[in-house]
Amino acid sequence: MFNKKVVLSSLALSLMLGSTTAMAKTVFIASDVHPADYPTTEAVIHMGDKLSAQTEGRLSIKMFPSSQMGDENTTLEKTRVGAIDIVRVSMGPVGGILPQVGVFNLPFIFRDTEHLHHVLDGKIGQDLSEKITNSNLGLEFLGWMDAGSRSLITKKPVKDLADLRGVKIRLQNNPIGLDAFKAMGANPVVLATGDVFASLQTGVIDAAENNVPTFDSENYVVAGTKYYDMTEHFMIPEVLAFSKKKWIKLSPSDQQLIMKLAKEAQAEERVLWTEYDAKSTKKLKSEGVEFIKVDKKPFVDATAPVREKYGKQYSALVKEIQDTK
Repeated sequence: MFNKKVVLSSLALSLMLGSTTAMAKTVFIASDVHPADYPTTEAVIHMGDKLSAQTEGRLSIKMFPSSQMGDENTTLEKTRVGAIDIVRVSMGPVGGILPQVGVFNLPFIFRDTEHLHHVLDGKIGQDLSEKITNSNLGLEFLGWMDAGSRSLITKKPVKDLADLRGVKIRLQNNPIGLDAFKAMGANPVVLATGDVFASLQTGVIDAAENNVPTFDSENYVVAGTKYYDMTEHFMIPEVLAFSKKKWIKLSPSDQQLIMKLAKEAQAEERVLWTEYDAKSTKKLKSEGVEFIKVDKKPFVDATAPVREKYGKQYSALVKEIQDTK
């Protein structure tokens, strides 16, 4: 009888300890609209692996890629209310709530990738990250993510501003982008992403604009585009953030660890993006796509009124960005 009681007591204790251990484990839900092998998604997955290893499984991240949790506007709202813990979101939805970060949407606001990184890694990036955290967005800023630069995807080469005149080019329904391309002499046409391929094939549009990996993944070369004209007119960073509702419930030591790993994820994502972009470039060149170096100055000059119009409210910030070496 005594042995039986001991065994039962030990079993009960074991079950209780197991239950306590299970309850102590926390799995953070992360979301991205991109697939699992995309740089932004992969960097957060690796961040989760390191978080689990460094907390012996107490904390981990479960990534839901490929829009499983909804589009960017939806996932942003879910993060704000705490239904998603970690989100990677582009500047559009964030800028709609916090206008200051809208300066990153201006055409030719960055000279090149090095300039972009100097801005983000310096005082400007720090100030804007604090504004995101301290705003009513309901987010704790974790890091900046690269999304490459956007250039022209065309059926005929665009080597100078005159070559763009009258070209029917697909754009998102964004007033800054529309005004920018009108200023450059193009004829912008608003289309959903899913309609671009067919519209290129049928001649509804002559061109598109995007980064190299999108040119590759959307298979626009089959639709008749053979040129990638490297204007780099938009270079818009993205945001990695934690739900404020969940963040405030974490211990200071856990917050510190997550922030450290997020900064490592930011650095890793830049490397992953460079590799991803190079792989897509190599593939497109093998398919006959010509990458054209463009003298950007005439394009930059033509869009000066657009930067002035949309950056007027933050003219000091615009100048600070442009003055960053």
